[in-house]
Amino acid sequence: MNDIRSRSASADGVAALDRAIAILDAFASVDKSLSLAEIAARTGLYKSTILRLAGSLLRGQLLERLDDGRYRVGPATFRLGAIYQRSVAAADILLPIMRDLAEQSWESVAFYVRSGDVRSCLYRVESKHPIRYTIREGDVLPLLLGSGGRVLAAFSGEPGEPYETIRATYHYLSVGDRDPETAGVSAPVFGPGRTLLGVLTLAGPSTRVDAAFLRRMTPSLLAAAARATRAFGEDASMLEHALSKADPHP
Repeated sequence: MNDIRSRSASADGVAALDRAIAILDAFASVDKSLSLAEIAARTGLYKSTILRLAGSLLRGQLLERLDDGRYRVGPATFRLGAIYQRSVAAADILLPIMRDLAEQSWESVAFYVRSGDVRSCLYRVESKHPIRYTIREGDVLPLLLGSGGRVLAAFSGEPGEPYETIRATYHYLSVGDRDPETAGVSAPVFGPGRTLLGVLTLAGPSTRVDAAFLRRMTPSLLAAAARATRAFGEDASMLEHALSKADPHP
């Protein structure tokens, strides 16, 4: 009998934890605060359940209650986020995602970061084809040429076109832009606070990697960028929305 009661209490505890996590997950990056009704609508939980669990979250500083009765995420989440950021290296997040994308496409995948007025290749996974375009980790390329450079420039605030369109679609496809013999498609990766961390680029020789192929691979690229963004601790809904709008067969 005691064993049965123990298992029942354990199950109740897990369910309560799941509901508490759902309350925290109700907050999006654009929300400064939420009312009790808004949390209930987003989680599907009863208000009485939310109030009971909110007491524990308030004591743990995972939630704060404002003077007007609304709730916001508490300071303990910032501390946990900082611990998470210190505990993971960018390579641990990016390389598995890049390898998966390279496996899907059989083409090279690179991660570029902005360095002033140029960009540099931070990580790279090679194509499975014997003929490939050669960019090595550490290579420096122009910022305003090529799909990777243009996406970096767009999300660094570069005005005009094609940057306005890039900011709306969260990707850019180029054929022969930086090099007449290469083609690629790129999408941004963000960190906490919507900070631009860099871009994922899928690219190859234009004799094999044409615009139709890159359009077919764009949904996979956007999904990879969203996966990386979530792993770095940022909301990826904008990339997921772009993915839902991407047409692989225009």
